[in-house]
Amino acid sequence: MTSELTVGTGAGLDTADMVLNIGPQHPSTHGVLRLKLVLDGERVLSAEPIIGYMHRGAEKLFEVRDYRQIIMLANRHDWLSAFCNELGVVLAVERLMGIEVPDRAVWLRTALAELNRVLNHLMFLGSYPLEIGAITPVFYAFRERETIQAVLEEASGGRMHYMYNRVGGLKEEVPAGWTTRARTAIDQVRRRMPDLDNLIRRNEIFLARTVGVGVLSAADAAAYGASGPVARASGLDFDLRRDEPYLAYGALDVPVVTRTTGDCHARFEVMLDQVYASLDLAQTCLDEVDKLTGPVNVRLPKVVKAPEGHTYAWTENPLGINGYYLVSRGEKTPWRLKLRTASYSNVQALSKLLPGTLVPDLIAILGSMFFVVGDVDK
Repeated sequence: MTSELTVGTGAGLDTADMVLNIGPQHPSTHGVLRLKLVLDGERVLSAEPIIGYMHRGAEKLFEVRDYRQIIMLANRHDWLSAFCNELGVVLAVERLMGIEVPDRAVWLRTALAELNRVLNHLMFLGSYPLEIGAITPVFYAFRERETIQAVLEEASGGRMHYMYNRVGGLKEEVPAGWTTRARTAIDQVRRRMPDLDNLIRRNEIFLARTVGVGVLSAADAAAYGASGPVARASGLDFDLRRDEPYLAYGALDVPVVTRTTGDCHARFEVMLDQVYASLDLAQTCLDEVDKLTGPVNVRLPKVVKAPEGHTYAWTENPLGINGYYLVSRGEKTPWRLKLRTASYSNVQALSKLLPGTLVPDLIAILGSMFFVVGDVDK
């Protein structure tokens, strides 16, 4: 005897929940993530993010690479924030070794970190509308990205993985006239940003897809350890650049962009407004760099060894708080370097956000959490 079970909804039908895999595939998710969904018709009953498809064992590899080589590994987990990733590692090593970095290097690092933040945000400001059907914004976003990218490439020699930080400062001095060209690029981007802003921020179709969708409360954001634009869109007014300054941020007036609604649109708006704020911060830093002379690094021994001990450094990366827990046994390689990445914590919140929503809203919510999967899996 056989029995038939109809999966779906409708009057008079036996129904069953359907388990559906979203992923693992690359195009829609900035990397390879898998979501295991339980659906009742078009409504999500539960969602389980399943990670590990891009795990490259970076933390284990740190243990067999010296302090120069780990910088190369570290700038790849969030490939849109490479400069900021390297920065956290060198800050941890410098703290453990007691190295004081020259002022010119400190201000240059701060300027480059803010330009890298702009690059990261522009990628999401272009790709997020693309994920929910708006094709044009990505062209404007990439026009601005290329302008800033040229500036970072000129300084470092790299387009995505800059390898410009070193323990004790920067790889080398920036080229002659670089700060002027960087300011020109910032002015161009600032002047052209309204092309992107006006196209999407108040677009009625975009508003319909994002306003009131995927609401993350401040309490839930805090409970899941969310940070960066995702948390600030929910009203968590926390930014390490202001609240626990590193580099030159203590000497800057850092505007912290927040919203209170915590929906997809709020997260997008926080990221959009942060671009303007970061352009201003980068320009202020470049003005300061021009007043300073001197080296951009300190002379190190041929083999760099951090003294025995441990330290924790954390930075306000473009996607949120990145932490670096470094343990040394006095050798040329770290005994342990543990990464606390922003994307990992932000993605956890999907299991809270997605239940109760409709399948068409799923991608809108997923994209608005602004994560890079390499940053989740490490």
